[in-house]
Amino acid sequence: MSIKVTEKCIGCKKCVPACPFGVIEMEGKLAIIKEGCTLCGACVPVCPVKAIELKVEKKAGMNIDEYRGVWVFAEQHEGKVQSVGLELLGEGRKLADKLEERLTAVLIGGPEVEKQAEELIHYGADYVLLVTDDRLNNYVTAPYATVLSDLIGRHKPEIVLIGATTTGRDLASRIAARIKTGLTADCTGLDVDVEDRKLLQTRPAFGGNIMATIISPQHRPQMATVRPKVMKKLEKDPSRRGEILKENIKLRAGDMAVKILDIIKDTSVKVNLTEAEIIVSGGRGLGDPKHFALIEALAMTLGGAVGASRATVDAGWISSHHQVGQTGKTVCPKLYIACGISGAIQHLAGMSSSDTIVAINKDPDAPIFKICDYGIVGDLFEVVPKLIQKFKG
Repeated sequence: MSIKVTEKCIGCKKCVPACPFGVIEMEGKLAIIKEGCTLCGACVPVCPVKAIELKVEKKAGMNIDEYRGVWVFAEQHEGKVQSVGLELLGEGRKLADKLEERLTAVLIGGPEVEKQAEELIHYGADYVLLVTDDRLNNYVTAPYATVLSDLIGRHKPEIVLIGATTTGRDLASRIAARIKTGLTADCTGLDVDVEDRKLLQTRPAFGGNIMATIISPQHRPQMATVRPKVMKKLEKDPSRRGEILKENIKLRAGDMAVKILDIIKDTSVKVNLTEAEIIVSGGRGLGDPKHFALIEALAMTLGGAVGASRATVDAGWISSHHQVGQTGKTVCPKLYIACGISGAIQHLAGMSSSDTIVAINKDPDAPIFKICDYGIVGDLFEVVPKLIQKFKG
C-alpha cells in the first residue's frame, strides 16, 4: 500500500486532526504525510477535494481467484493437539460452510501426532494435511515456517487461522512475511462477506476502546490469529468422516540452525485459567493484597481458580499468571464471579464469553453490571463470606 498528497491539495487542514497518529503536517498550503504513517486511511474521506490517494497494490503475479478453502493450524505440544486448534475448527467450519468450501486442519509434528489426525476430523475438519518428521517433535520457528509456507504455496488456501498463543503469534508473523500477505492479530470475531469472499476480521483497537473490522482485499491467503477461549469448539462427533493427506516437505539445512537442547518446565505456575470451569476474580475493590485470601477461599469452596484484574497485577498484589483481560488470559468458564472489578473494556474482552457471569460491586453504575447475568450491589467483604458459608452448606 502507498499514500500520497497530490497537487489538488487546497491547504484546508481538515486532514491534520483526522490523523490518529499525528503524522500529517502543513508546509505552506500543502499537507505533508510524515514518517510513521500506518496507512490507516482515516485522512482520505475527510479531504473535500480528494487530494489524498491511498493505493493498494496487488502482489505481483497473484490471482486471488486461485485461492480456495479454509485452513486451521492445529497447534500441538508433546503430541497432543491444543484446545485452541479445536476452537478454531468450530469457527472455521462456519466460515467454510458460508463459502461452500472445505475445511482443512494442518497438523505438524513428530511421528506420534499422526494418531491425533482423526480427532481433528471429529471436531469439524474435512481434510487433515499431516506432516511428520522427527525434527518437528518440538516447535522451532524456522522449520515450522518452512512447512506451513510451502503447504500454502502448494495448495493456495483462501483463509488461514492460527491460535494467538506464544507459538501461534511467532509462527503467523513469520508466515505472513514469507508469503507477503496481511495478518490480523488477536481477533475476537470472524465472518465472511459471501459476495466478494472477504474475511471480516474484528479485533480491539486503540487500547480496546473501539472494535475495528479489518479486510485484506488484494492478497491471499487472508490470515488471522485468534486468542484461546474466544471461539467455541464443536461437539465431538466420532462418526464424522474425512480424509487424512500425508504431505512431504523437504526441510533445508538452514531451517535446522536452532536446536532445542532441553525443555525445563515451570512448575511454579499452579493456575490454568484457560481450562478452569469456575473462576473467581478480584479487582481493585479488594483494597489490599491480603484480601485476595477471601477470593481464594471462595474459589476453593467452588473448586475453581483465582483470577485477577490488570490493576491488581500491576500493583503487585498477585502474580501475572492470574490476570484476566486483553493483556492477560482470555477465559470462557461456565461460571465467572467478579469481585470488586468495575469492568474496564480491557477486562471484559477477556471474560465476556463466560457462560454465566456474576458481578459483586458496591457501585451500581459499574460497567460490569451491563454484561453480567447476575449482579449483586453490595460490599464484597459482606457478600463473599455469605456466599462461602452458603456454598459450604
